[in-house]
Amino acid sequence: MAETGEQGQRANVRVIADDDEAIAVARELAARLAEGAAERDRERRLPREEIEWFSQSGLWGITVPKAYGGAGVSFVTLTEVVKLISAADSSIGQLPQNHFGLVDVITLTGTEEQKRYFFAEVLAGKRFGNGFSEKGTKNVLDLKTRVRRDGDDYVVDGTKFYSTGALFAHFVPVLGLDDERRGWLAYIPQGTAGLTITDDWSGFGQRTTASGTVTLENVRVSASHVLPAYRVSDQPTLNGPVSQIIQAAIDAGIAKAAIDDTLAFVRERARPWVDSGVERASEDPLTVREIGRLYIQLHAAEALLERSAKVLDEIAAQDAVSEDDVARASVAVGEAKVLTTEAALLAGEKLFELAGTQSTLAAHNLDRHWRNARTHTLHDPVRWKYHLVGNYYLNGAKPARHAWN
Repeated sequence: MAETGEQGQRANVRVIADDDEAIAVARELAARLAEGAAERDRERRLPREEIEWFSQSGLWGITVPKAYGGAGVSFVTLTEVVKLISAADSSIGQLPQNHFGLVDVITLTGTEEQKRYFFAEVLAGKRFGNGFSEKGTKNVLDLKTRVRRDGDDYVVDGTKFYSTGALFAHFVPVLGLDDERRGWLAYIPQGTAGLTITDDWSGFGQRTTASGTVTLENVRVSASHVLPAYRVSDQPTLNGPVSQIIQAAIDAGIAKAAIDDTLAFVRERARPWVDSGVERASEDPLTVREIGRLYIQLHAAEALLERSAKVLDEIAAQDAVSEDDVARASVAVGEAKVLTTEAALLAGEKLFELAGTQSTLAAHNLDRHWRNARTHTLHDPVRWKYHLVGNYYLNGAKPARHAWN
């Protein structure tokens, strides 16, 4: 008899064995996700079925360490997987971004019991959402959410926004401060009393990420589900660069998608300019020049992305991570993030210039690429990446350690 419900879902989850399999699965899934991407964005239809395909593919479990049954893939592979999925549908590509960072938090700060429990859950298809950021505060680190110990449990109170993936998650990890203003992450099971998730995300880009509000009213969480998040910043770890490199990979995927659609439209639909003297838009010398520029920008961004992933892999392979290692990783990822941001924005804009007026018609929904790029790249200001890189090389200044560096 076939299994049904939760047990059936777990039975169908693939456990990916290695890097090559992860890439192969990502390519296959990306082709499937790309088919309805424009329609989902146009209709703001949440990808409830598609996210099940995604987690059942096993890709949400690829960073689980090998010692706990996962593939423990390299950062080069992780960024390639995220890039492939994001090129197909960047909203879906963004959904596991926090999940991977939260798996890393468990690796870095979890007890042996917590690692065994949560890694088994991830490999069985469970997804982490997030309850990190808050709106209306002084800055991203000015948190109002509180986590306090109460006997054998913790109690969480607060309101979160930009909670990408929370609506689809089995656990909603919420970041809050204790009385000493240290950060704790409470991995709250979906359905816990006092936890409310509202799909009120109205951003013009990344429309189907459901990055809305999480409200917590006297939410009681077992101590076994609470981790000392402050340690990933107080101590030298790669958690910040890991979070950032995934962001950069999403933007690289957006750039690739926009360029692919530009090529298709120019070849199949666009008309040459009247003064060009050519028969097809694809022969217009000025269009050809701009296509060359786009590819140079994309390949440069991808090269720095791969380089930064190799830096992370090299450091992660060491017995210990130093402050200098973290600084080097943050700068390498920052350099990549500058170019992936600029490539995504440029590709989204150039699409219309090269494809022509017809490309602006709503039926094509090609504006989603620029909208997605503009929205996602606002996660943290790229202008500060220039400062981070310059200050490191000129003055030897190490970047601050947090999830945005």
